[in-house]
Amino acid sequence: MSYRTHNCGELREGDVGKKVTIAGWLDSKRDKGGLLFAVLRDFYGSTQVVAQEEPLLGELRDIPTESTVAVTGTVVLRSAPNDKIPTGRIEIVPERVEVLGRRMTQALPFEVSHSTEAGEEARLRYRFLDLRNPAVKEKIVLRANIVADLRRLMTEQGFLEISTPILTSSSPEGARDYIVPSRLYPGEFYALPQAPQQYKQLLMCSGFDKYFQIAPCFRDEDARADRSPGEFYQLDIEMAFATQEDVFAVLEKVLPPVFAKYSGWEADKPPFLRIPYLTALEEFGTDKPDLRNPLRICDVTELTANCGFDPVMLKHVKAICVKGVNVPRKWIDKTAEEFTVKTEGGKMYWFKLDESGMPAGGIAKFVAEHIDAWKKALGAERDCFVALVAEDKLQDVQKRAGLLRTMLGTGLDLLEKNVYRFCWIVDFPMYEIGEESGQLEFCHNPFSMPQGGMAAFEKDPLEILAYQYDIVCNGVELSSGAVRNHDPEIMLKAFSLVGLGREDVVKKFPALYNAFEYGAPPHAGVAPGVDRMVMLISGTTNIREVIAFPMNAKARDLMMNAPSPVEEKQLEEVHIRIRERKN
Repeated sequence: MSYRTHNCGELREGDVGKKVTIAGWLDSKRDKGGLLFAVLRDFYGSTQVVAQEEPLLGELRDIPTESTVAVTGTVVLRSAPNDKIPTGRIEIVPERVEVLGRRMTQALPFEVSHSTEAGEEARLRYRFLDLRNPAVKEKIVLRANIVADLRRLMTEQGFLEISTPILTSSSPEGARDYIVPSRLYPGEFYALPQAPQQYKQLLMCSGFDKYFQIAPCFRDEDARADRSPGEFYQLDIEMAFATQEDVFAVLEKVLPPVFAKYSGWEADKPPFLRIPYLTALEEFGTDKPDLRNPLRICDVTELTANCGFDPVMLKHVKAICVKGVNVPRKWIDKTAEEFTVKTEGGKMYWFKLDESGMPAGGIAKFVAEHIDAWKKALGAERDCFVALVAEDKLQDVQKRAGLLRTMLGTGLDLLEKNVYRFCWIVDFPMYEIGEESGQLEFCHNPFSMPQGGMAAFEKDPLEILAYQYDIVCNGVELSSGAVRNHDPEIMLKAFSLVGLGREDVVKKFPALYNAFEYGAPPHAGVAPGVDRMVMLISGTTNIREVIAFPMNAKARDLMMNAPSPVEEKQLEEVHIRIRERKN
């Protein structure tokens, strides 16, 4: 017989009287003695079965939940409808029950319908059970639908989907490579691509005009809540004869409809706000600003230079003014304490402006003398709360002010609800001084075009800006991108400033440099992360929830037991000897 005539989410009142066959997992049973209710669940939904006669009563009693079962019977109206599910007005009176796949284990590691309440280790080890939970499965379905729409929208704009290699050469692109030993070439290795960066630029050099790909990327880096270790996917985009604004226009047509369609929330209409990198640090304390937060950071260093309060004098000082909110003293003290813990010793200072517009509480007496200047700087009048941070270094005070802005915005419930606020962060510095090396390093992407071309190198390297950009949504960086450096002479000059000569560049990036010497078009691209987009749209804060089979935070696949040792013969074939194998 056919395994099913209908799925478990399909039958309705109009099907009453039909003889049907459904198949699925035995989700639950309620045994009332002479009456047994069983629920079958499949990908599409659930349907109730009610058995009243032997031998079907006994057969259903003996079947463990989570076994796969086929039921043939007649559709009838339910005496007690359940309007919470689409099939809640009907049930099936069975004539035949067949076990298709019996659960052999004595106990389940967790109840499937409550799998999200289980520990993450159990969920990942038994991910095939976890995914049976409709609440878990729906995020994977959401991901599939989003990816399908991304492909459609890119194709509609004239982009061609092209697959690039997975086995490639190792190159310095910011993270550790996963390397793959070669059987044919002893002592030599392939690498899994950190991104299709060089390949997509080579496609532009090959005469393709608009490329995209849902590209797998492999990076041996530590996990975070918004970053999966090992493997992730991005919407990889590259355009020939394109400027920064051309790239922006493409994503501004793709992202808002996808975010709005699958969340039901409002999404910004194009054009998105453009914020220079240095401005972002000054006004938001981060290059990933959450624009749902209305608070802005104000520099008050000059106002505090001689205020008489030693902890802020002769330091960089940032202030945040909260208007129209009654901030209780108890909340202020609690927030100040949390701020100190999160910053490992940082201090939050504060004062209020009362109904008359005069300072009160906290460090009020130190600002009273110049209160008019404070009001002008902060745009404040009365009934305001002002929080301040002070640090010796500008970078430190910006970072801590950014954290304080987030704490105030979320703690006082100031963020806009049910919206996606996008922005482009632009004008990144080309170079920076490395924290560990103390030497000049690329700030963002070594393949980026400096603003001004070759003439840019007449400036101090730390003043050179690049055509580099990030797209940010609700405080989450979705993507980095850049106008590429397609001129080999400018490329050599850019690398020379970080101590790499022509031979080094040719050795590290031979194909790209060689292609540029044969005449390359100006080109630009971007690559928003698919996992992060789905995470934002689904409303989860853990990126592993939107990946079908994720690794854990320690980069282990608990279900497949990877990584794991391999046989000595396999090592010999790829010319590898392990000195000491750890158990």
